[in-house]
Amino acid sequence: MKLTAFISAAILATASATAHAQTPIKIGFVATLSGTQGVLGQDQYDAFMMVVERNGGKLGGVPVQVIKEDDQLKPDLGVQIIQKFAEKEKTPIITGVTFSNVMMAMSKPLAESGAIFVGTNAGPAPLAGPACNQNFFFTSWQNDMQAEVMGKYATDQGYKRVYGMAPNYQAGKDFVAGFKRFFKGEVVDEVYTTLNQPDYSAEISQIAAKKPDAVYVFYPGGMGVNFIKQYKQAGLLGKIPLVSTSTADGATLPALKETALGVVSGTFWGPDFDNPASKTFVAEFEKKFNRIPSQYAAQSYDAALLLDSAIAKVKGNVNDKAAFRAAVRKADFKSVRGPFTFNNNGFPIQNMYAFVVAKDARGRVNLKTIAQPITAQRDSYADKCPIK
Repeated sequence: MKLTAFISAAILATASATAHAQTPIKIGFVATLSGTQGVLGQDQYDAFMMVVERNGGKLGGVPVQVIKEDDQLKPDLGVQIIQKFAEKEKTPIITGVTFSNVMMAMSKPLAESGAIFVGTNAGPAPLAGPACNQNFFFTSWQNDMQAEVMGKYATDQGYKRVYGMAPNYQAGKDFVAGFKRFFKGEVVDEVYTTLNQPDYSAEISQIAAKKPDAVYVFYPGGMGVNFIKQYKQAGLLGKIPLVSTSTADGATLPALKETALGVVSGTFWGPDFDNPASKTFVAEFEKKFNRIPSQYAAQSYDAALLLDSAIAKVKGNVNDKAAFRAAVRKADFKSVRGPFTFNNNGFPIQNMYAFVVAKDARGRVNLKTIAQPITAQRDSYADKCPIK
């Protein structure tokens, strides 16, 4: 009788453990998925889910439930979504976020939630410095990094006078500051336009009057499409070199096509990268979605690979925060960009490249790697982060 009871108890315990092990881990995914900037968030989501679906709905060998939310590029809505994830859904992992103004608004409730956060785009300066958090990790970049590589590239090209433009919000200011930090010439003017402004004719007229050696801009999504089209219509493209960040990229080139030929862009990865992880990613993404992946997709794909690795290391026990955090920080995965490690503040240490918009071997308008101005770049705020 005792033996039977013991066996029954063992069977029940095993069944309970199995059921517990198969309970899906909730992952909150928030991004800008609608409006003119929605293409950025959609690429983030598509690439992340591509890994989940490839793994049969699992990360780290454990079933996951991805709860998608659209912040609509509204900071207050972003805050509400984080509160929903924390209080109602009780998600131990949150990922995504497209724009820095939304990221800054949600950073406090996100920190208070205690969730492990893996950012797949926005990298505002305060969160890399004094406001860094041990639970925050980013598979993208700190905002300034993409601008700094363009500042270095512009210097290498011998440009002496550059005109700078960006939207008037956190990322815009970070990107112009980053460019200036690495550019050795003179920034003849820096103009901050309204976020989501559709018409840049007045500013472009000022550029023509200033006659700089080059123009540096940061206009993601639909803003970039409008700016580049208007810049070309004004007869400046090809006359005054245009160097950019998140303006001529995989998210905007489908709309710009040949209009953007010759525009230079700076970031950490391009579709022509010759490493196994990148080749696999590009081939799979193109086959599944019939489009060239953007850097936004690459960042989010890496986030999924990072979580896949970290969840496996803790055998699905993401509630052991210290162990899970350590597993994420180890970054034991093959990044599409090649070498990848986290700095003390949770931002990547990575190589940064310059690309030109050109036609690829298949005749498609794409990004072509032309230079690697910075190797193993560390962001400029890490020394202000108290995490060591």
